Amino acid sequence: MVAGRPTSHAFSVRDIVAGVSVALLLIPQSMAYAELAGLPPHVGLYAAALPPIAAAFSASSPYLQTGPVALTALLTLGALLPLASTGTPEYVALAVLLAMVVGVTRVLVGLLRSGGVAYLMSQPVLMGFTSGAGLLILSSQLPGALGASGVPSDAGVLQSATWALANPGSWEIASLVLAAGTVAVILGGRRIHPLVPGVLIATGAGLVWSIATGYGGPTVGEVPRGFPTPSLDLPWRSLPVLLVPGIVIALVGFAEAASIARTFAAQDRAPWDPNKEFIGQGLANLASAASGGFPVGGSFSRSSINHLAGATSRWSGAITGLVVLAFLPIAFVLTPLPRAILSAIVISAVASLVKLRPLLRLIKISPLQAMVGWATFGFTLILAPRVDQAVLLGVVLALGVHAWREMQPSLEH
Repeated sequence: MVAGRPTSHAFSVRDIVAGVSVALLLIPQSMAYAELAGLPPHVGLYAAALPPIAAAFSASSPYLQTGPVALTALLTLGALLPLASTGTPEYVALAVLLAMVVGVTRVLVGLLRSGGVAYLMSQPVLMGFTSGAGLLILSSQLPGALGASGVPSDAGVLQSATWALANPGSWEIASLVLAAGTVAVILGGRRIHPLVPGVLIATGAGLVWSIATGYGGPTVGEVPRGFPTPSLDLPWRSLPVLLVPGIVIALVGFAEAASIARTFAAQDRAPWDPNKEFIGQGLANLASAASGGFPVGGSFSRSSINHLAGATSRWSGAITGLVVLAFLPIAFVLTPLPRAILSAIVISAVASLVKLRPLLRLIKISPLQAMVGWATFGFTLILAPRVDQAVLLGVVLALGVHAWREMQPSLEH
């Protein structure tokens, strides 16, 4: 119990309020994360409708909100970029297949009661990866936020960001103003109160401004009307190539969901079942695949809002999904939304992921663990966009360091 609020399986009015509050954030956020993954923005809406509903009835945590998240979107981009051009029908189909691999993997882990695997990834690896991934995500959004034109097509993520910063003559003032205004509204809203819907306010204002001024910069573009049609017409020949990235996403992406659920469980002094959570997150990904989406996971920001808004049961997640589902038939109203706003939404969401101070402090605490963390950070930047390979290298290095230390009992642990 927290602040006198009991948690239960019963439906309450608080769950409606919390679910709707999260949905208002999820709608624009999901489109931004889809673009980060190299997908058309509307695919994010597909990944934000059924997955929260599927997870709600099988999850362990009553507060965990599921849907598109930044780290999983980046991992998706890294897995698919070598296989197809971003935004193409083939790329979208590959994303659906990848979500299926992630879903099956998580369900199997849960059914085999192997949820303890969530604890196997060392903290230094997670610290190094999340900081490196956060820096990559920020870099990937800079050209869009600046409205930079002429970015070399063959440049990598970091090179594109560097080029955009070094060529202010390529910036579009309108995009820059929209992005800066969006970041200011979102961060300012958070300082006032976590429940202030800064993302929604910035999105609504940007949409109205775009329509009123006839904004000529890049926009969301055509958004299909109605609901997605399930299809098994997928590039199955690519399945073997997607197995390893899919397993990495299933395990690495679950670390965020596990951290969120465990935090709230500790606050409530309630039990948490990682096996059940694996199954819930697995079913959410299968639901995303069925609706033409991409891999999804647990969101810390949306789960926090769900908790602060007064959710008392997993019904709040179902309400969130139902609200997004009800929005799909009228999602075309977002067609004029400037893409600079989507870039700014991502920047505002992931800036906190870059945490170099903990890695620096780790040098004094344990030089060996610091080496693992900084190496993973470096692998993530060097191997981008194949960040899944960076995670694997980080894990291998961490296991090697652990084995070496076990053979040297005189060394500090």
